[in-house]
Amino acid sequence: MTVSIRAAVPDDIPFLVGLATDPDVASYLAAGRVVTVDAFAEQIARSEAEPDAFGVLVFELDGERAGTATWELVNRRSRIAAVSAIAVDPGLRRRGVGVAASRALQTRLFRDLGLHRLQMEVYAFNARGLRHAERAGWVREGVRRRAYWRDGEWVDGILFGLLEDELTAEPGRQTV
Repeated sequence: MTVSIRAAVPDDIPFLVGLATDPDVASYLAAGRVVTVDAFAEQIARSEAEPDAFGVLVFELDGERAGTATWELVNRRSRIAAVSAIAVDPGLRRRGVGVAASRALQTRLFRDLGLHRLQMEVYAFNARGLRHAERAGWVREGVRRRAYWRDGEWVDGILFGLLEDELTAEPGRQTV
């Protein structure tokens, strides 16, 4: 299994829309997530225009699209980026694709862009996302209590971070 990562291009838009609107993915992404062709086109254009500050990425498994993630530089001076919208094709789950993809993402952001810290947030009800974060090396840092209104109730957000010197790659699990 070879998992790689690359910048999204306009040809990826149908895949990205399909993944973001898949019922098994959509309920775990942020309520204000990008789901339309036009919105993804705008994000990809921004990613191309600001490659050191924003990115829409596509994960590939053995050369085929397998998932996506988005990142954004949130503090230039301190070299901090926020990672969001990590999603893997539901048909490819339970094969280690998500962990390998996250590690490839971490490697790219730390080594290629020289970032110092990555951070992300996962809804507390997203048990699969929480397990994934911990398997992929993210460190649980805190809770935003009842921070988000979802489906008629307040839900917590679990905060995760990863520092450049904490990056550890499992041999054989990824290629970048």
